[in-house]
This record gives sequence, C-alpha cells and structure tokens, in this order.
Amino acid sequence: MKRLLLIMTLCGVVLCTYGQKKRKTTTYNKPNKKQNDIFLQKQWWIGLKAGVNLSDPRLDKSYAILSPTNYEATNIDKEYESFKSWGKQISLEATFYFKGFSASIQPTYQHTGFRYTNHFEWTDGSLEENSTNQLTLNYNQDQQVEHFVLPLILKYEVIGNKIRPYIQVGAFAGFLLNASKSVEVSGVDYASGGKSSFKEEPIIVGAKDLFAKTHYGILGGAGVYYNLGNIRLNLDIQYKIGMTNITSTKNRYDNDRLAGIGDAMDDLTLDNVAVSIGTLFPLRFLSSGFKSLDQKK
Repeated sequence: MKRLLLIMTLCGVVLCTYGQKKRKTTTYNKPNKKQNDIFLQKQWWIGLKAGVNLSDPRLDKSYAILSPTNYEATNIDKEYESFKSWGKQISLEATFYFKGFSASIQPTYQHTGFRYTNHFEWTDGSLEENSTNQLTLNYNQDQQVEHFVLPLILKYEVIGNKIRPYIQVGAFAGFLLNASKSVEVSGVDYASGGKSSFKEEPIIVGAKDLFAKTHYGILGGAGVYYNLGNIRLNLDIQYKIGMTNITSTKNRYDNDRLAGIGDAMDDLTLDNVAVSIGTLFPLRFLSSGFKSLDQKK
C-alpha cells in the first residue's frame, strides 16, 4: 500500500510539472490585437448616474379666475421664476458604442420644481389715492412635479483616450408620476384703520390632476468620460426643451381649494437643465489582464 501511494504521488508530481510547462507555452488565453480592436470599436455599456436640475417654465397662454374691473388684467398675470428651484434625477443608462458614435436609452426618475407669484389689489372704488379701504394680496406658488422620463440619445465622442468629451442630441417622453402644490398667501390690510401686514399658513394640495399625463420634447448637451481601466466615469450635462403643454387643460379649474384663492394653471412648456455624474461598465470582453480603455486607437 505504501509503495502504491508513493507511485501515485510521484505520478501526480510529474503530471503537475508537465501541465505547468504546457500552460506557460500556450497562447490560447493571450489577447490578440484583433480582439483588442473589437473591444475598442464596438461595445455595450450599462450603468447609473444621478444629479440635480433646474427648470424654466415658459408661458404659452395665461388663465385666471379673478378679473379686475378698475385696472389692467395684465397686472394680475403670474410672474415665473427661471432656474431657481432645485430638482433631482437618477437614471439607468444602456449605451451601444460603435467607432465613436453611441445610441443610448436612459430611463430616468426626474423630480422638478418651479415657482410663480401674482398680486391682487382691492379698493372701495374711491378716487382718493390714500383711501383706507384697501387690501393687497401676494401669492407665492411652488410646484413640485415627478416624471418618469424616457430619452433616446445619440452621442459622438470627439477625441481623446483616457479623457473623452462628447456631444449629444435626442428626444424624450415624460410620463407623470405625481405632483404637489404649495401656496403662501401674504398681504397688507388697510381697512382696519391702519396698516396691518399678515402671512397665512401655506396651502399644500396634491396637484397631480392639474398636470398633463404625458409631455414630449427634444434635448441636447455635452459631457466627458474618464476611462479608468475597464470602467468609465461620466460627467453629463443635458438641456431638455419641452415641446408640449405640461398642464391638464381638462382639469384646470377642478381643484376647489386653489380655485377658492383665485388660482388657475396656465398653459406651460417646461425647459430643464440637468447635471449628472455616474459610472458605466462594459458588457463585452471583461478580463483582469486587458485594460481596454488604456489603449490608443
């Protein structure tokens, strides 16, 4: 038995030594230039990115519940703030790259905000400039809207090796998820024999019914990849231009609380600028020994 074990041990040592010599001389797993070229010229990338955004509401047509009788109706028009309310977004990116060009689909959760103000005045109709029967009201209205955005994007990577800037164009569809609205009312009451300023508690309502279920637009932008081994770090800037109304024309006056304070949604399109950072991973030819993006074309 001892002799048999000794013989088997010696055979094992010989076979292992022979196998190691064979593996040292084989070139089966060694990457060749053709494989490297395929990796560099054609690739699928997948990853995540997230960031912040600012919006610019653009007025198409104004609507109001109250109508002034002793001054111009334009005095009660809403004044919109541009690029003042911060939002956020997170995207899943799937991109097919071929010789500098890319086609990308990026399902995105996007939260946006925008604000507007308007001003009303009531008097007793007296022609006196210092009439004591006056009331002024100021409305600060904050909208928060959530969409599922589905963009289709074409990119072109300009130049570079480790650092690769790109430009991009595309189109998107936005699908409404949720919306809310907060209204702060403040003013000055002169009717009590003196000047009395006041500020009421904000009115917060669900406003999903006031927004269109879908909207569409186009986008453009630029960005840069930083190639780190087999992965890509990404800084991305997109400017979305809304092409359709984000307001529900059917439900414009349906919220009783908002109608009671004289508010009605205007017809709006919404522009948005978004900045994101993220990471992309290749899906083809992954290996620890081949750093594809450290190669030069």
